[in-house]
Amino acid sequence: MSNTYGTWLRGDTRGWRSRHHRDHVEGDYHHPPPPTLHAGRLQRSEESLRRPPVHLTIAQRAEAGQALVWRLAQEAELIALSCARAHVHLLARFDAAVPIRQAVGRAKKHASFALSRLGLGGTVWGKRVAIVPIMDRAHQLYTFQYICDHRDEGAWVWTFRERPIARPEWELGQS
Repeated sequence: MSNTYGTWLRGDTRGWRSRHHRDHVEGDYHHPPPPTLHAGRLQRSEESLRRPPVHLTIAQRAEAGQALVWRLAQEAELIALSCARAHVHLLARFDAAVPIRQAVGRAKKHASFALSRLGLGGTVWGKRVAIVPIMDRAHQLYTFQYICDHRDEGAWVWTFRERPIARPEWELGQS
């Protein structure tokens, strides 16, 4: 899971986590903390943004989703991916030799370039990616369905059942 730039900040009313859980934060998005509890921290986070938060349009979701799928398919067995207004979810099997964070980072970079062709320049994605290992078959099926359900919320969704994404036209001249 990864967010777009500036859409989930420290102090967010949906709950949040500091890196490596250095700060103890009550609640999560299922049981959020009281709205006023971290209001000062949220205000500081918003003031520190260098540009407005990024929210992807429907066309941008499709462009970013296709770019992510195409790039991730080069390094992993991609099962499902959803690209919503402010975040991306993916389910994939990575080879043990492939560093997952770096592979997803390369895919986000690829998608940023694709989005720049639609006029969305600058920083598109938030830092890092949240990695949750799949524990068993039930967890895999639940995650797959969770990703597919994002289609009902307006996300662009791709699954292994659909045909592969073709190499982007703008990249055909490169090797």
